Amino acid sequence: MKKLSLILLMAILAPTLRAQDVLWYDTPAETWLQALPLGNSHMGAMVFGGTAHEEIQLNDETFWSGGPHDNNSPRSLGRLQEVRDLIFAGREEEAAQIVGEDFIVGPHGMKYLTLGSLMLDFEGVGETQDFYRDLDLRNATAGVSFISGGVKYTRKAFASLADDVIVVRLEADRKGALSFRLSHSCPLPSKAEYDGAALTAHIDPVDHEGIEGKVFAELKAEVKTDGKVSSDAEGVHVSGASYATVFISSATNYVNYHDISGDPSAMISNALAAAEKKSFKKLMKRHVKVYAPQYERVRLELASGENSRLRTDERLDAFYGSDDMGMVSLLFNYGRYLLISSSQPGGQPANLQGIWNNSVDAPWDSKYTININAEMNYWPAEVTNLRETAEPLFAFIRELSETGAITAREMYDCGGWMAHHNTDLWRVAGPVDGPEWGMFPNGGAWLATHLWQHYLFTGDKDFLREWYPVIKGAADFYLDYMQPHPEYGWLVVVPSVSPEHGPMGKNTAMTAGCTMDNQIVFDALSQARDAAKALGVDADYVARLEGVISQIPPMQVGQYGQLQEWIQDGDDPNDEHRHISHLYGLYPSNQISPFSHPELFNAARRTLEQRGDMATGWSLGWKTNFWARMLDGDHAFTIISNMLRLLPAGGGGFGGFGGFGGSDADRARYRNGRTYPNLFDAHPPFQIDGNFGVTAGIAEMLLQSHDGAVHLLPALPSAWAAGSVSGLCARGGFTVSMSWADGALKDAKVKSAIGGVLRIRSAVPLKGRGLKPASGPCPNALYAPAEVRSAASGDGLATPEVYEYDIVTKPGKTYKITKI
Repeated sequence: MKKLSLILLMAILAPTLRAQDVLWYDTPAETWLQALPLGNSHMGAMVFGGTAHEEIQLNDETFWSGGPHDNNSPRSLGRLQEVRDLIFAGREEEAAQIVGEDFIVGPHGMKYLTLGSLMLDFEGVGETQDFYRDLDLRNATAGVSFISGGVKYTRKAFASLADDVIVVRLEADRKGALSFRLSHSCPLPSKAEYDGAALTAHIDPVDHEGIEGKVFAELKAEVKTDGKVSSDAEGVHVSGASYATVFISSATNYVNYHDISGDPSAMISNALAAAEKKSFKKLMKRHVKVYAPQYERVRLELASGENSRLRTDERLDAFYGSDDMGMVSLLFNYGRYLLISSSQPGGQPANLQGIWNNSVDAPWDSKYTININAEMNYWPAEVTNLRETAEPLFAFIRELSETGAITAREMYDCGGWMAHHNTDLWRVAGPVDGPEWGMFPNGGAWLATHLWQHYLFTGDKDFLREWYPVIKGAADFYLDYMQPHPEYGWLVVVPSVSPEHGPMGKNTAMTAGCTMDNQIVFDALSQARDAAKALGVDADYVARLEGVISQIPPMQVGQYGQLQEWIQDGDDPNDEHRHISHLYGLYPSNQISPFSHPELFNAARRTLEQRGDMATGWSLGWKTNFWARMLDGDHAFTIISNMLRLLPAGGGGFGGFGGFGGSDADRARYRNGRTYPNLFDAHPPFQIDGNFGVTAGIAEMLLQSHDGAVHLLPALPSAWAAGSVSGLCARGGFTVSMSWADGALKDAKVKSAIGGVLRIRSAVPLKGRGLKPASGPCPNALYAPAEVRSAASGDGLATPEVYEYDIVTKPGKTYKITKI
């Protein structure tokens, strides 16, 4: 009886569990944006799930065009002062022309490439029944099953985090019914060799923008089966099998940005030899043992409605206006899955498409766009408890600080290091594309804030000591680069741009001292100052930094009540531009607070209202975080709802639909689609940063720790009236779990990793052992508010009514808090 009850309970819970952790479909993928992603950081795979024909498209994180090079202009320094003088004289267009001619000289970054696809063509598979394919986020596996000719065929694939191979298991429930051909297809020049049970593909290097291709890739797949294996010029043939396991590995000769002496054949041979000694069951167990602890650290439970029983693309299409909050949980879990799968220690950081790309000319080359997009990729890393996924980003920053020091010196005669708005596998630090985009000298400093944030989340002084030279170098660049503004007297970044956007009355984005400049400079200098203080070093340097910080232009409120984007009041209240760069100070920084600067907080809200609630997919990810920081959960949920709108898989073009060939009615219906059938974010086209941005935004709605306290449920929307979350991380070394009902906190558990005072902020009164009403300034420097200047005057929004409590914590102890 007990066993029967357990089975019944599991049957009842199964749809809910699957609703938040599984993407599933009842037809094969017809396009890449319907295929399902697997990854182990090194390799990425897109599984189509076909019946008679299966495609598994592959990537290797180090297969890029070009070779070691830089793109520093030898002419910029000679014209730098002329450009500055023109900008200060209001002749920005002339300055932009010089920048385009003598600063941005190319090349403009290399391309992330594809390895092509493995093709499996099956014999004896005709009409099918009971087709099912899925991506199970709990164990990072892609599955396919169907019946054809009375035979049940199943496949299971995963990209092993433990053994650095992709494994595909194929089975038929009738002995000898499995027969197929394995081959390779690639849009790049390549050669495939078939020898016995092995397929080896060699993909040639790719030249780009005058840079000779120096990276060659090798891909190998080997088959183990109980059937017969042969090979010919057409592929590897398996016949009369009941099962087959395909082991896949790839490598390139890339070692690092200045070393391409690697031996891909040896790396592949070692990986395959080790993997093939293990059974499929053991390989799967080893993979899950590494993957699951990362995925399971955080759990978000929201109520799933009837729509949760729909296949994923139908469920997405039905989400808007529904009660299916489990879809939000699925989106959140999927974002964490994608980050685990695309970014692990020892690898490259996730690029504009993570590690997944099927094109020889990916949008924006699938590079690292560091005026927002690459940073957004890593917003979930700390708060959603995936700390190890940030290690590739940190290694990337270290390498960029090396190339960026040369760029700073050669192009601007500055110390420290810098990077502009875009980089690639070769860590180029010079400007690319054009003046409106490329003349952004703040990419390096923005990246360096991730180092400081890691310290704030962990309190790890050994880490801070190791990375202090990089943090300091980002600040040192500005000490040399900033110039006194002849009209205002402030020190400003010049030349610069507010990313991809210009003020009214100007035909260029070229400017001096825009608000984002000033906010990033404030972070770079104050973080270097605070790091030096924490380490007890460089007292004279600290004093110098404090002097420069006092000369940074303050944030200003403009004529329409908005936060000004530029030093002059040039905002258009009807402009809904996707970049809202001047709200960097709201998020990811902590310079705009309802408690310390309500007038700036009010101006930030006005800016958000003017920019509207629709945008590109990645911009919606940022807006989710903005509205969470505005403590407006319902508005943040509106943004999420706008993101969770289906864009059919043909809608991949820059104009919104690309090749989507639906009816006029369908085109109108999906005009604002921002999520593809496989839940990839749609700019459009696909950019993975939107997935990561909204994942961070959902966490930010539930927990904040940037403004003087650990704030529980700061932006809970009315649609999430009841739920729970476990494992989120707060600055100060705290891990937080909470449950809520009727729109209010029920209870919370906070585990302290390093001890120290925990200040809790809540919308409801709380009780707990050792909990005392708080008083005075923030007691913990790891989540202290920023001390910024404001040129704004007048009242802001009413300060939120909250309850604050302090508790002195001990390392390793957990503290329970409940609503009174």
